[in-house]
Amino acid sequence: MKTLLLVLAASLLMSLASCVSAPVGDQNAATKKKDGRIRIGFSMDTLKEHWVKDKALVEKRAGELGADVVVNVAESNDERQLKQIDDFLTQGVDVLIIAPHNGQVMATAVEKAKAKGVPVVSYDRLILSDQIDVLVSHLHSLAGQMQAEYALKNAPKGNYVMIYGAPTDNNALIMKEAQMAILKPAVDRGDIKIVADQHARDWSAEEALKTAENALTQNRNEIVAFVCSNDGTAGGAVQALKKQGLIGKVVVTGMDAQIDALQRIAQGEQSMTVYKPIQPIAYAAVEAAVKLAKGEKLETTKTMKAVNKEVPFIFIEPKIVEKGNLMDVVRDGYEEYDKIFANVPEDQRPKKN
Repeated sequence: MKTLLLVLAASLLMSLASCVSAPVGDQNAATKKKDGRIRIGFSMDTLKEHWVKDKALVEKRAGELGADVVVNVAESNDERQLKQIDDFLTQGVDVLIIAPHNGQVMATAVEKAKAKGVPVVSYDRLILSDQIDVLVSHLHSLAGQMQAEYALKNAPKGNYVMIYGAPTDNNALIMKEAQMAILKPAVDRGDIKIVADQHARDWSAEEALKTAENALTQNRNEIVAFVCSNDGTAGGAVQALKKQGLIGKVVVTGMDAQIDALQRIAQGEQSMTVYKPIQPIAYAAVEAAVKLAKGEKLETTKTMKAVNKEVPFIFIEPKIVEKGNLMDVVRDGYEEYDKIFANVPEDQRPKKN
């Protein structure tokens, strides 16, 4: 009887053991060992503006490196982005690339990822967490500096309007600081006066339009420069200037080299944009993600302060694009000649070669 009970007990234990699920990490390891492919979760804030290109390039480079990418887009909703990242972790992705809507809120997602041993690449925008493995971005401080220097060079005296990016985006804050560092001496000398400054929520062109219209009204159209932090906000300023017949008479800066901004520059409506080549940053992010998933070291000597410590930083330097060098983005394969100059008479277009 005792022997029978021991046999039954052993059988029961074996049955229970066979019902216990393996830890998520173990399941992932088995999956990777079987098919050899790394799974990347790409959490995106939006697909507006240049982000469609970012998505396509991330997917392309991942495919070239033998990795799979799962993409979720939060549509500028913090709760949705957090939920989507939770889903990624539940699905057992090997590494996360996060382009945050709100860099502070996404620190929570980083904590959850690190608790599961999942590396995190902060993409284009800094997540305010000391636990991110690497920031891959453009040098936005230089972009802000370029915009302010361009404005001062072309409008050294008069009234300025500052239209900053989203207050939830750390890049907008970095750019604002860089812009003001350049402009402050001119303000202190009395050469320029900042008559209006406003953040555009979610980089909204509509909010930029309102800010621009109010500033023009309150200053009787006596504005010499709109320092706009990206091309979307620049579009709002241009729209306001059109209504007042001031196109081409006021400096308007931008960033991202969006096709509509390049067209405005070709037509003389927008003064410049800061061109941030997307392919290098997208490829660098995927390459870093794959290395991290494999447990390999990243080769970078640059750092960026996240909260209380420096984190690895891989960056690409931007460049100014204005009417005189529009062909640079064509030669880079970034945008098509016929699209950029679609609204310019053929006899006024630059030569293709």
